[in-house]
Amino acid sequence: MDMPCYALALLLPLFCLGSLHAGSAASTTGTPDGSELWGYVEVRPGAHLFWWYYKSPQRTSTPSKPWPTVLWLQGGPGASGVGLGNFQEIGPLDVDLKPRNSTWLQKADLIFLDNPVGTGYSYVENNTLFVTTDWQQAVDATAVLKALVKEVPTLQGSPLFLVAESYGGKYAATLGVSIARAVRAGELNITLAGVALGDSWISPEDFTLAYTPLLLSVSRLDDNAGDEANKKAETVKKQIAAGQWAASQKSWGDLLDFIATKSGNVDVYNFLLDSGMDPVSTPVASTGSSLANLQAKYSTYLSSQDSASNTIDGIMNGVIKEKLKIIPKDFKWGQQSDSVYYALVNDFMKPRIDEIDELLSYGVNVTVYNGQVDVICSTDGAEAWVQKLKWDGLKTFLSLPRQPLYCGASKGVKAFVRSYKNLHFYWILGAGHYVPVDQPCIALSMISSITQSAAS
Repeated sequence: MDMPCYALALLLPLFCLGSLHAGSAASTTGTPDGSELWGYVEVRPGAHLFWWYYKSPQRTSTPSKPWPTVLWLQGGPGASGVGLGNFQEIGPLDVDLKPRNSTWLQKADLIFLDNPVGTGYSYVENNTLFVTTDWQQAVDATAVLKALVKEVPTLQGSPLFLVAESYGGKYAATLGVSIARAVRAGELNITLAGVALGDSWISPEDFTLAYTPLLLSVSRLDDNAGDEANKKAETVKKQIAAGQWAASQKSWGDLLDFIATKSGNVDVYNFLLDSGMDPVSTPVASTGSSLANLQAKYSTYLSSQDSASNTIDGIMNGVIKEKLKIIPKDFKWGQQSDSVYYALVNDFMKPRIDEIDELLSYGVNVTVYNGQVDVICSTDGAEAWVQKLKWDGLKTFLSLPRQPLYCGASKGVKAFVRSYKNLHFYWILGAGHYVPVDQPCIALSMISSITQSAAS
């Protein structure tokens, strides 16, 4: 796909629709041709969320049907979508600022959001303003969308798809319901067409209970370790049932520590590998805290996409910051925010299955997609929480055969899909936690199907 405009845009002058100052509701800047827009929305006094919009070169002025927009929600919690999702997964340019052949911009307009406040380029003016729940995040992100309907000309007539990864799935569930309710109340003029949950942390209990049988089945744990790991998982389950959210998160971290010790440090994002061996990861030094280790691993997992000359930290604090112009002068971008991660300690282990049921009841398309070799948000765990849905179409959905999917000229099945009414499930073969990185061809084909993009 020829996309020279995005590579050259780093050198182009800017136009400004508003100036950033304390108390402003929104400020928007962009490239002269309107192919990119970005800015801050002050969602609460002192709390600033940063967004970046890309207009697809495939969008035409008179499309045969409405052209879709994908809003990407990164996980962590506290990982930067504007940095990681954009430059390391699905955006138009890679970390070397060269065109990405598998960019999702071929199938939709893209919006990346550094969410919640305190993540990436987003910031708070004092530390009391971090969100402590998924729903607080949803209120802030809904405020961003209310602003963007006015700031981004294409958004109001474009079907919107929330696409999430990892903890971002909890953001997408709550944000999706928040948007749907706002639309139904006449407070937001937008079309929420779908929510897609990639290896998403929707039900921490179900994922935790899946670790031991999965790792036993692939020989990363033996029976002795499996018995002890199951006991630790049961402790997590009991604490979740009792509403002991912070305690359950600590027990979950203890379980991950135990698994690391007994499995030879299996890579929790890809059970075929050891921690630090993944071709898109770098080793992380032990900090003595399982949660800190996991959080640090998340932020560095994709980093070998960085070239010898460019790193994600380097470009985000260098040429990208210079291009954007509106990032506060002394502000330092980071891949992962510790403050955001720990502020959500009492919400981290809460499930969001009820929100998925609510979205299904509204007729919103819900897609679950999962990488075959992921552990932390395993396919087994995703299947388990899907079976807990109260949606009236579930029994029929579960009874249907899966369909194999192929991709391009490559041989062999790349994925399976099952669909019924507005629920869809993709099993992505050969992928770990980061599906667009591990299987870019089938991921691009999948997003085309999800959005029903007019582009071939």
